[in-house]
Amino acid sequence: AALKVQLDTKLFGQHLAKDVVLKAVMGFSNNPSPKKPLTLSLHGWAGIAEQNVHRAGLRSKFVHLFLATLHFPHHDKLKLYQEQLQNWIRGNVSACPHSVFIFDEMDKMHPGLIDAIKPFLDYYEQVDGVSYRKAIFIFLSNAGGDLINKAALDFWTSGKHREEIELKDLEPMLSVGVFNNKNSGLWHSSLIDRNLIDYFVPFLPLEHKHVKMCVRAEMTARGYTVDEKIVQAVADEMTYFPKEQKIYSDKGCKTVQAKLDIHED
Repeated sequence: AALKVQLDTKLFGQHLAKDVVLKAVMGFSNNPSPKKPLTLSLHGWAGIAEQNVHRAGLRSKFVHLFLATLHFPHHDKLKLYQEQLQNWIRGNVSACPHSVFIFDEMDKMHPGLIDAIKPFLDYYEQVDGVSYRKAIFIFLSNAGGDLINKAALDFWTSGKHREEIELKDLEPMLSVGVFNNKNSGLWHSSLIDRNLIDYFVPFLPLEHKHVKMCVRAEMTARGYTVDEKIVQAVADEMTYFPKEQKIYSDKGCKTVQAKLDIHED
């Protein structure tokens, strides 16, 4: 229920992500004996996916965040990182079977690093006496964002509503796209090869009206009265693409907070 409220109040213009994440997590949580951990790969341009997952409860000591550039910065230490990662996950799942692991900046992850966790994501009852079947793994990535944007634009160009875009329109293209993308963190990964990622979840580019929703939500969160003039002004300050049509915000809602600061008086 808390997840649903989070998604309803913080996630704008993402009918696909909202639906898939909610159903996947609820179905998984209600399953007394899952056959493998739940593994989601979230894709969207310019941090649209990241912003929404991070608010969902990183303060919990059972939610663990890995940042590629912070935790795995050096190319020549791949073996060490793989060992550290395995030990860290093993230790945390031993302490709490329902641990959640979030890997951000997957597109900056060294190829092959993430394959170190393959045994934990597979259909094993136990690995060295530990069961990983109740854990959740989430990958966040900008990789595939250009494919998603193109698909969204194609729908718009052909006069269809974005809400008509279905998961099946994007998911196959996404999994192939990131598998073949050297800068995806999942390049030629056994996680895709072995079908261990349950869902590839696309985050669609945000339109002007969604940016305005973000501004209103931010104003409300700060305890302000929502002033539509300011909402409009902040939304207008964002930059949009493609150059001619200017439909989608090229930073999602990422700079809304900073832009709103300027309008505080």
